[in-house]
Amino acid sequence: MISNILKYLPNFLRSKIENRPGLTKILDNIGWLFFDKILRMGVGLLVGVWVARYLGPKQFGLLNFALAFVGLFGAIATLGLQGIIVRDIVKKPEESNVILGTGFFLRVVGGLVAFVLILVVISYLRPDDTLAKAIVAILGFTQIIKASEVVKYWFESQVQSKFVVWVENSVFLIIAVAKVVMILLHAPLIAFVWAAFAEALLVAALLLTVYGQKIESLLSWKPRFSRAQTLLRDSWPLILSGIAVAVYMQIDKIMLGQMVDDQAVGIYSAAVKISEVWYFIPMTIVASVFPAIIEAKKQSEKLYYQRLQKLYDLMTFMAIAVALPMTFLSTWVVELLFGHAFVQAGTVLAIHIWAALFVFLGVASSKWFLTENRQLLSLQRTLLGAVVNVALNLIVIPEFGVIGAAFTTVISQALASMFFDLLQKDTKRMFRMKIDSFNFFRIIKSVL
Repeated sequence: MISNILKYLPNFLRSKIENRPGLTKILDNIGWLFFDKILRMGVGLLVGVWVARYLGPKQFGLLNFALAFVGLFGAIATLGLQGIIVRDIVKKPEESNVILGTGFFLRVVGGLVAFVLILVVISYLRPDDTLAKAIVAILGFTQIIKASEVVKYWFESQVQSKFVVWVENSVFLIIAVAKVVMILLHAPLIAFVWAAFAEALLVAALLLTVYGQKIESLLSWKPRFSRAQTLLRDSWPLILSGIAVAVYMQIDKIMLGQMVDDQAVGIYSAAVKISEVWYFIPMTIVASVFPAIIEAKKQSEKLYYQRLQKLYDLMTFMAIAVALPMTFLSTWVVELLFGHAFVQAGTVLAIHIWAALFVFLGVASSKWFLTENRQLLSLQRTLLGAVVNVALNLIVIPEFGVIGAAFTTVISQALASMFFDLLQKDTKRMFRMKIDSFNFFRIIKSVL
């Protein structure tokens, strides 16, 4: 993919890339991931908007309440293993079968635990809401199915994401078509929930099949109790951190649903759908450069921090490039996409979009915590964001509703992803690097 793009670049940029095979591999991987996310962003937003218009704010709100509620338990299902497994495979590729086998077993167990907790908690929160409990139960079971994501971790460690892109996009397009058909047939809300379940099931089956055919048999995976202990010892802070992340990423919708109503969740979700669609950018780039950052650490501290600074520079520039125009176009964009019934989401979007700046920097800096094996610090910053988010929501949602929830998200993201670094001696360097990423004159000069 990247080879076809290079010929259209200016000579000074092309020469810098062509003579660096490692960078070419990273850019090729980023290209595949961007293709994946842009396709999902385009088709997903189009179909998602159509679904929202069809369901209306109330039913769309209930669906998003259920998705957010299930997502709240996602960290328990994933056990914080993604970065740990990628790191360990890069460091010890000869042990990949043991790492993958153990990771798959742990993900199944984590998914089961999460599913049981989901059923118990939703029964407590909405004891008389049969539809909500049914939707949450169906979506909750996907946490077990997603144990197949360990295959994605392997491809990520090898910087070969194109196989995952093929699988996920094929299934995604099939389900997107199915949703359109369901709208035309006037299907009920529960049909769209089963579509989400079918997507998770198909992706899982195909990922495992592709790995078995392209790489080696799944029977070569060898779960080991000793490896499980090692993985969990390294990942337990990330599990708690993941729970905290889920809290301040999902709790707004849940608290709006419980403190206001499902229609408020629908309005808020319309804005968040547009705002968070951009979050694929840092996740895609960071996933691709993470192995290179680990390799840089092995070579020298200077190279390691140079690459981190470049990553922060890129994250800040791209976040502002997204947030600034969206601030002024928010109401127009919402009405264009979702219709007048969701017009209140325009103001929410203009505020919420600025959380992207801190999300981008937070995703980038998360790899520093992982590379340095400082998961406890990562946990502390995430807990700060979660506590602030919940506390502020309790104060502002009753008074300001969806607008208050948007402001709370931006504040909690800023505290967790950036200003936490000032509280710890070991992370003050990270704070200075993030501040330095706002110096666009330095960045332009370094590129030229």
